[in-house]
Amino acid sequence: MKIVLTGSLGNISKPLTEELIQKGHTVTVISSTYGRKSAIEALGAKAAIGTMQDVSFLSETFKGADAVYLMETLDHSTFTDPNIDIIAEITAIGRNYKQAVENSGVKNIVLLSSVGAHTDTGNGSLVMHYEVENILKQLPEEFRIKFMRPVGFFTNLYRSLTTIREKGIIISNYGGDQKEPWVSPLDIAAAIAEEIEKPFTGRQVRYIASDEISPNEIAKVLGESIGNPELKWVKISDEELLNGMLAFGMNPQIANGFVEMQAAQGTGTLYEDFYRHKPTLGKVKLADFAKEFALFYNK
Repeated sequence: MKIVLTGSLGNISKPLTEELIQKGHTVTVISSTYGRKSAIEALGAKAAIGTMQDVSFLSETFKGADAVYLMETLDHSTFTDPNIDIIAEITAIGRNYKQAVENSGVKNIVLLSSVGAHTDTGNGSLVMHYEVENILKQLPEEFRIKFMRPVGFFTNLYRSLTTIREKGIIISNYGGDQKEPWVSPLDIAAAIAEEIEKPFTGRQVRYIASDEISPNEIAKVLGESIGNPELKWVKISDEELLNGMLAFGMNPQIANGFVEMQAAQGTGTLYEDFYRHKPTLGKVKLADFAKEFALFYNK
């Protein structure tokens, strides 16, 4: 198959590229950075250098593909830019994808969405995935779409490196012993590769998770991996978390969305649809990620 992937060589797209090439597919990887061209080609893929904001580029790149894998992302600098409306920016990318798919005629689409995309309320910033899903659902029925909805990434725990190093704690506005699902990008890539090779019919949703663990278990396992068995997961109020992120300079819309999302994790409402359609868990467990975390922590 001829497959076009967005996401450059990120945590998902790189292992996805490697697996698809190993399986004999012809892969084109879209990146906005020319410096990634040689690394993409070294994997055996073709590099297409352009942006998600350029509909003409996307349309031309998608032409002739048997399937496209779509994801939306913004530069990290947007998280501290108070003038950026992240939901508007992400939904604009969704509209660009819809137009490019129509222009190119590619009929098989895999979208990286998210847990929480089943609703437009109570999910914080994840509402952007609800919006993009619904933009693509406006495509005629001849366009077949698989919506991939992973839960929270293990790699999000890297955000706590500073407080772990300086205070010996992980801070959030929820915590305790209630288990929740987490996922490795490697299991996401494996699920997407699997879905690309399966028949496409209509509109399908697949949730992706690797393990189910509680905040206290995460602190225990990560603490042991880095030689700090006293590491604790500390719960603070929504207001305290929000004020901390605003003091750091985070975009207020993003900060408020993050607090609302994590509050929904704590109550479990974020996972209601996930548990109605609970998938088989992937291969990568917290213990596996902890080894990677420890290497990163000790650099």
